[in-house]
Amino acid sequence: MATIGEVGWQVLRAHGIDTVFGNPGSNELPFLATMPEGTRYVLGLHEGAVVGMADGYAQATGGPALVNLHAASGSGNAMGALTNAVYSHSPLVLTAGQQVRATVGQEVMLTNVDAAALPRPLVKWSAEPADPQDVPRSLSQAVHTALLEPRGPVYLSVPYDDWALPAGPHTAHLPGRRTVSAAGLDPAQLSGIADLLAAAENPVLVLGPQVDADRANADAVALAEKLACPVWVAPSASRCPFPTRHPSFRGVLPASVRDVTQRLAGHDVVLVAGAPVFRYHQYLPDDLLPAGTRLLHLTADPAEAARAPMGDAWVAPVGPALAALAERVPASGRPPQPPRAPFAEPATATGHVPPEQLFALVRDAAPAGAVHVVESTSTADAYWAQADLSDPGSHLFPASGGLGFGLPAAVGAQLAHGDRRRVVALVGDGSANYGITALWTAAQYRVPVVFVILKNGTYGALRGFADLLGTGETPGLDVPGLDFVKIAEGYGVPAVSARDADSVAAALKEAFDADGPRLVEVVTAP
Repeated sequence: MATIGEVGWQVLRAHGIDTVFGNPGSNELPFLATMPEGTRYVLGLHEGAVVGMADGYAQATGGPALVNLHAASGSGNAMGALTNAVYSHSPLVLTAGQQVRATVGQEVMLTNVDAAALPRPLVKWSAEPADPQDVPRSLSQAVHTALLEPRGPVYLSVPYDDWALPAGPHTAHLPGRRTVSAAGLDPAQLSGIADLLAAAENPVLVLGPQVDADRANADAVALAEKLACPVWVAPSASRCPFPTRHPSFRGVLPASVRDVTQRLAGHDVVLVAGAPVFRYHQYLPDDLLPAGTRLLHLTADPAEAARAPMGDAWVAPVGPALAALAERVPASGRPPQPPRAPFAEPATATGHVPPEQLFALVRDAAPAGAVHVVESTSTADAYWAQADLSDPGSHLFPASGGLGFGLPAAVGAQLAHGDRRRVVALVGDGSANYGITALWTAAQYRVPVVFVILKNGTYGALRGFADLLGTGETPGLDVPGLDFVKIAEGYGVPAVSARDADSVAAALKEAFDADGPRLVEVVTAP
């Protein structure tokens, strides 16, 4: 008779899960011992980096990613990175080893006390099976729950002595099960939204990460061209749902009520598709919408619809809805949007490379279809001013704002893409330290990510908020004395430092030509 571990892996493999991201402890070894041949184990040196890699991998593949955590301590280490997976709707299946079932009540060493409560409220579903025989079914439930709309991470704690027990007679149907989200807008609902858009005098689209996750970018383009309208990316953008050089593209909306309202002024109908309404950051209050503006909200996440402070919402898969709207909306008759102006020539400097110039150099050096994993929050405007993104899945950013996503997610995304697409990580020096151990994994598995560290010696985003809030010079704003070349080389990643455009261009060329990871530290401030 098959063991619980063997059947559990049959369930996982049936869903295409052939990669495990983890940092194991003693409680996890029995689960890993049952891992079938051909399964890839990707070792990370910290659980935050492990979850970041899995997050990048899941976003790149569009499928589930399996994470193996060590009891409560490993789960706790993963929680910060887990917030990004929540807001990215990444289907992560988090498994955690529990102590021997008979000893849990004693709270012996490495017991995960009240395990199911630990990751709440971050995960969609969290459990510890009440009986060993229920472990395979619970694994199946975890995968299906992670993949059903709205997608998101789930958590399952399993006592480690369960894996070697007989699986029981009721598991044969589990590997072949499939669940599908079939709900969608009915014809009347689609016609209602299409009529509102067609009747608008000056409509505007605001697109979010669900559009890119559904690979519905081309449908968004078709709808924008039918309406001959401008397109914004929703505030706090974690993905890029629209080609940045398309005539309709206007950039990313600022993350405050006041600034969003100003940008939307003059538009009578706003369709927000695949994003919350809205994920503000800076507190600059104003009217939520300009006078006379109507907001329509299309989202796959019922929680996003429920908590929105304005607008009418439709909860349905975003990609199919956009495709249907693009078919139904008649051409507006308005003239098309004018072509985008050429890229502005970035400012230059002596002794350092301004961020906008660096992003232009990366744009010129990166191969077609490159994926940009960005975690340099203070340079977002400079990045978008030089971005030339056209393919789905080309941009990933920490969806919750929690630091430590960039380096690990780049490793995970590159593992997913293999030699089909190159990944470049653009990460600030403050952010880099939160996920720095991902460099070790990149070196050990020869993952050919190009890591670019923007070194300015300070938390730039924090300084921006200090100005906004009027707090002045507070402790903890600067991070001097970091040498990312030595750090990278210590982890096994070849690295160089550059402080002028020619050196950066040469270093990027060498990095993109390499068949393994490379790090380029770029001094971006005096």
